[in-house]
Amino acid sequence: MNQDEKYMLRCLEIASLGLGNTAPNPLVGSVIVNNGKIIGEGFHNFFGGPHAEVNAINSVKNKELLSSSVLYVNLEPCSHFGKTPPCTDIILKYKIPEVVIGSKDTGKNVHGDGIRILKEAGCKVTVGVFERESRNLNRFFYTYNEDHRPYIILKWAQTTDGFIDRNRKPDSGEDPEQITDEVTRVLVHKWRAETQSIMVGKNTATFDNPALTVRKWQGKNPIRIVIDRELSLSPGLKLFDGTSETIVFTEMEKISIPQIDYRKIDFKKDVIPQILEELYYREIQSLIIEGGAITLSNFINEGLWDEASILVSENYLYSGVKAPEIKKEPAHSDNFSKCRVYTYYNNKF
Repeated sequence: MNQDEKYMLRCLEIASLGLGNTAPNPLVGSVIVNNGKIIGEGFHNFFGGPHAEVNAINSVKNKELLSSSVLYVNLEPCSHFGKTPPCTDIILKYKIPEVVIGSKDTGKNVHGDGIRILKEAGCKVTVGVFERESRNLNRFFYTYNEDHRPYIILKWAQTTDGFIDRNRKPDSGEDPEQITDEVTRVLVHKWRAETQSIMVGKNTATFDNPALTVRKWQGKNPIRIVIDRELSLSPGLKLFDGTSETIVFTEMEKISIPQIDYRKIDFKKDVIPQILEELYYREIQSLIIEGGAITLSNFINEGLWDEASILVSENYLYSGVKAPEIKKEPAHSDNFSKCRVYTYYNNKF
């Protein structure tokens, strides 16, 4: 590993500290090096707050050193006014002579302008150090900007013999089968806190009555999404308790109320692209789908997914609701509590 890679790795490491707090902004870390020594570093802490480069520059005690330093950052510095001023301005203000960048910002507001501005001002710019790793860290951001849809994560728990639940009747009052344990449910809530939205189908909403909130992990509740074509779901479900914003996709006309937004779509056409288009319009960059089997299988069959996390418990049900199937090998698997977590990827990262 050369010096540029070493410092870029540090950028990636501290950038990840903002996970769950910066959306729709990307995860960015920055390190400032002078004469082979880190003299400042910072990351983007939260949406609307100072960017990584600003925090790194502000952390340098002796600002005179900046004019002979190298600034490392895993994403191209911004060049436009948003919630904060352009990062290119502060880099040029302190006459930082060299900037090393992990990956180019392909969003419409930057898209190479940051690199161009720095070069035109005489700054030495290197792009592409740990580019793959930099893009992977911000795969939500890149998928949203390049594919014009949110990054889609599939998640479900199943038994060793491939079932996600017992066969239950809607009016039976039976609780869903507890396939995972309490420790694993904490992990699931952590995943929820790291995404902007979460979706279930009508059957899952009816049978399981999920809250789809972050209760076992610190973080912001994702926007809840449910498909209810004829608006037949009970208003007493947890999805409609007002604790978190909820979007209902339906073919019926209904006026939205606080925290519950009814969005009419055409069910005679393919539903999934319409949902993704609406989420793109709302600047929602990530979506986790937690069920049920039909909804998950629909996304799998259309090839509209990027990542899948399947929790396989030691339990057996022998019969029941069959789990969806991904016909490819997992990228990796890990033991977690009493489960084996299999991770799949279906994207360019």
